[in-house]
Amino acid sequence: MADPTTGSESLLFLTDEQLRKGIEAMFFAYRGFTSDPDRILEGMDYGRAHHRAVHFIHRSPGTTVGNLLTILGVTKQSLNRVLRTLFDDGLVEARVGKQDKRERHLYLTDKGATLERALSDAQRARMRAAYRAAGPQAVHGFRTVLEAMMDPEQRRQYQGLKESGT
Repeated sequence: MADPTTGSESLLFLTDEQLRKGIEAMFFAYRGFTSDPDRILEGMDYGRAHHRAVHFIHRSPGTTVGNLLTILGVTKQSLNRVLRTLFDDGLVEARVGKQDKRERHLYLTDKGATLERALSDAQRARMRAAYRAAGPQAVHGFRTVLEAMMDPEQRRQYQGLKESGT
């Protein structure tokens, strides 16, 4: 049911059709959001798992492999495969922990930082254009919806990244 003054649909009584439209919008938006980085990565034989690893290593320099496993929610075997290619290609380096020698702390190399910048510049441009088109209230509402969709542990991880300011 649409509000005649704003043209917006009532949020209290969402129909299955309204929810389906939201789900489909999320699918297509994700395709758009990932398409630019996918094109950059295509010629390098990297995929979205590499992109996510590079993103979060950049976001939290010195993060441990264990922390990256938790953030990405992937298996150790899967992450090791991704990290091995990033190490071999000189994009990521691991440093032994100062307090715990068993820990490996991950950092982007200059080459890795260059790739990360290209990937995130493309996504920032798309996000900036969408945010400008939607306006500040919609941006706030969008973030609220995304956070509400996160499981509690994911929300805690996100909040930790958001609050770290890096």
